[in-house]
Amino acid sequence: MDFSFARHDGSQDLEWFVSGLRDVMIERGHKYMENPDDASLVVNCFPRANPRPFRRRGQAVFVVAVTELEPGEKTIHQAIPEGYPLLVRSLANLMIGLTGPADANPDAHFITPEQGHYRVKGNADRGAFFEGVYSRIEPLATSRLIIDNRFDTDLPEPLWKGDEITESIRRAGKKLDALNVLPAPFPIEEILSDRDRRHLKRLYGIGGLSYGNISARLDEERFWMSASGVDKSDLREVGRDILMVKGYDEEAQAMLLSVPPGVEPRRVSVDAIEHWLIYREHPEVGAILHVHAWMEGIPSTEFNYPCGTYELGQAVAEIVREQPDPARAVVGLKNHGLTITGESLDAIFDRIEGKLLKVIPMS
Repeated sequence: MDFSFARHDGSQDLEWFVSGLRDVMIERGHKYMENPDDASLVVNCFPRANPRPFRRRGQAVFVVAVTELEPGEKTIHQAIPEGYPLLVRSLANLMIGLTGPADANPDAHFITPEQGHYRVKGNADRGAFFEGVYSRIEPLATSRLIIDNRFDTDLPEPLWKGDEITESIRRAGKKLDALNVLPAPFPIEEILSDRDRRHLKRLYGIGGLSYGNISARLDEERFWMSASGVDKSDLREVGRDILMVKGYDEEAQAMLLSVPPGVEPRRVSVDAIEHWLIYREHPEVGAILHVHAWMEGIPSTEFNYPCGTYELGQAVAEIVREQPDPARAVVGLKNHGLTITGESLDAIFDRIEGKLLKVIPMS
């Protein structure tokens, strides 16, 4: 992985952080690039009073924002309100907020777009501190975002208006809406300028807030799934609100969709790769629900991989594989929500009724 640093005027106080992270990354075999435009990982340092974005040229560039927060010990409830707006304004994939200068052995608070939070404690042993920081950045920065879609107008005509499975998805969408578990990640309309919103949407296909997604199997190869950023209580048109996923092109790193002719398709949910991996391995799984809520006593992924990455899909699929009954699995996505499998969407909602916790534990 090639890496670089973008430093804005006034950010010289972070030179100690730049130096320490650069040393550990070079030691781990990564290549330092003088020009940030040539790197796949860019660490963007700025003073908290002036959060400046690094305008990446493509989806494959992972940007970590770094700045100093107000000094002092912080709980999650203090770190997120202070650091989250800086993450959004800097258009970063990950935010690191330091609680003071180098001589104070500051904590490093990590904040994700889903409002996930974890911390690397300050340490007088600089080597140990930066190893901890690196161990949190590297898995996320090297993950592969699978959000590209290839649309083919080859959906069989009998499916142009949907079927009983799309009807079950519509019912599930209304039930999902009724759960009222809409999170507040990326309040982009409130925080970003029109220009920055267009830039973010072009890179990541962000079309609005979402509160989960739903899918249901059609046959061995294909499944129906809700589109990205749509009102789940109003899933109407096939090819626009509900899409047919027919495969994954590994070389192009794109999901393959079948749509009817004459429809302007939306992008499928970013979690399509995760659902595809589960359906491919477990023919007994007939439906999958993703919801931004939690349940007690469930297994969870180890890292806060970004939504839509192959690595998140793999991590969830591995946990599903380990369950006594993969067709009735409940998997926690660290700092984010749940993936729940079932024979059907109706069966999933029957199982989880009254069991969901709206507050997701952060770690």
